[in-house]
Amino acid sequence: MNNNIPSPCYVLEESLLRRNLELIRSVAERSGAEVILAFKAYALWKTFPVFREYIKHSTASSIYEAQLAYEEMGAPAHTFSPGYTPENFPTILKYSSHVTFNSLSQIELLREQIEASQGVSFGLRINPEYSVVETDLYNPCAPGSRFGVTASELGDRLPEGIEGLHLHVLCEGDAENLSEVLEIVERNFPKALEQAKWLNMGGGHLMTRKDYNVDHLVQTLRSFGERHPHLKLILEPGSAFAWQTGYLEATIIDLVEHHGIKTAIVDVSFTCHMPDCLEMPYQPAIRGARIVQTHTEAPHTYRIGGNSCLSGDFIGYWAFGQPLEIGQRIIFEDMLHYTTVKTNMFNGIPHPSIAFRRLDGSLQMLREYSYEDYKNRMD
Repeated sequence: MNNNIPSPCYVLEESLLRRNLELIRSVAERSGAEVILAFKAYALWKTFPVFREYIKHSTASSIYEAQLAYEEMGAPAHTFSPGYTPENFPTILKYSSHVTFNSLSQIELLREQIEASQGVSFGLRINPEYSVVETDLYNPCAPGSRFGVTASELGDRLPEGIEGLHLHVLCEGDAENLSEVLEIVERNFPKALEQAKWLNMGGGHLMTRKDYNVDHLVQTLRSFGERHPHLKLILEPGSAFAWQTGYLEATIIDLVEHHGIKTAIVDVSFTCHMPDCLEMPYQPAIRGARIVQTHTEAPHTYRIGGNSCLSGDFIGYWAFGQPLEIGQRIIFEDMLHYTTVKTNMFNGIPHPSIAFRRLDGSLQMLREYSYEDYKNRMD
């Protein structure tokens, strides 16, 4: 814990970020595939100068993300959205080098703008109808999915003007999962692969996780590239870049006990500041504590409660080495991916500050929030 860190605060550690970036760059160099950053998981643009030392491009899912890529990443975006409108599509074209459509009907809706555009490569998202993602909320290939075109729908020819393919089927997946997916794609979309110039394999490739088989990933990409030498291969992970690069530091502001269950109330909220914990759901690691299943399993066991009025704004249980105290700091580990991009100001709860721990140990405050930030979101 560092006394100069405000509470609450997300703290990104540059040394850990560079560790991930170096591994990701090595995967790109060894495999021949390009690895780009997905803003949907991480978009702290004040850190992009560090990213640009290792990668060149990013992927966007909206007009705002595309503009951020162009202005702050310094290169046009690889953009995919479930739906474009004739009104927002010119903005997408302005800030993108690659634009992927979700359906055949979207291509026809925007046909005139596609044919009039210059310097943009257009692609089509395909749905292999296969995924190992168990949580439906995060499964892009669940039955009835709204994402992508199936093999039976596409047929033997890509639509006029389409020269790329995009797929996304993984969520924090393994290299072996990608191998399985690519086998299915080769079997079900052989003509499309022959006609395409590039293949974007989406995100979910958690190559910076400790037990991830990086060598298998590299070999999978190299083998696929050898079988399809005309294809430029692209991966766009999000979590892999920020995986275990920082934490959320909070303070215990109250301790309550009912029916034998002790709850530590903290100055952050799961629903506001760690929404994936409730949506997935998953229980984050807390430094110096261990996850237990019941409140009676171990001494000094507490449930952690957020400071919003949502009844379900809590997760539990953790066993600590000693009793907790009001005013004590606690650290939620690995809280830089899918957090700052998904936070909200429900209840008007103050947003955690965001800090960057530089290589020399100094703390650079990237952002501190105020009442005006909350007020200006409202009419």
